[in-house]
Amino acid sequence: MTHYFISDLHLQADRPAMTEGFLGLLDRLTDAEALYILGDFFEVWIGDDYSDALVEQIKSSLKALSNKGTDVVFMHGNRDFLMGDTFAADCGGRMMAEGSVIHVGDDSALLLHGDSLCTRDVEYMKMRQVFRNPAWIAEVLSKSIPERVALGRQVRSESKAGQQMKADDIMDVTPEEVDKALTEAGVSLMIHGHTHRPDTHRWEHDGEARERIVLGDWGDDHGWLIRWQAGSKPVLEKFGF
Repeated sequence: MTHYFISDLHLQADRPAMTEGFLGLLDRLTDAEALYILGDFFEVWIGDDYSDALVEQIKSSLKALSNKGTDVVFMHGNRDFLMGDTFAADCGGRMMAEGSVIHVGDDSALLLHGDSLCTRDVEYMKMRQVFRNPAWIAEVLSKSIPERVALGRQVRSESKAGQQMKADDIMDVTPEEVDKALTEAGVSLMIHGHTHRPDTHRWEHDGEARERIVLGDWGDDHGWLIRWQAGSKPVLEKFGF
């Protein structure tokens, strides 16, 4: 059986090709023990009480995968931090805390969305503290759905404008934070998304071989995944649809 990892699909109704690509992937996961969705699954998520045709289609498809015995696991990203247990349960899945360690056979990995590692982006890290504050989340979820839709559009617009003004290295991970997270977790392998810079990085830290695999963001004609079977190394793959 195989563990699969994806991230940064940014699903949205006006990009149907990406949705079809995701649904096509689900049909091919016939050997999936687990599917880990490591954040930014949707372009914007305004709460588990919101639904539309796209959301219902995704719920139904993931529920079908879960019913076949696949463990469907969600992690918050910086776009879908309002996602909760209700949505996960509707998909036949569960939420997993960022910074969790999983085991595949005799090997282990630290799972993150990845934005917590981008500490050189000081402005974003300040906003991240606000967005992950339970009191702020509760206040937002108390608003009406139209109010939340408007807020989501505003935050996304401001985020895009801010990114255009930042140097590339500021929006990438801070190497020291990567080593710190791995040391605290007691593992040598990290899997994350967020940066949209798919790659496999290998280095040594205090004499220990370490590895960081970064998932890519999806487009209208391709996706990224990591395929990992017990007894073998995880492999980053780009696939077309």
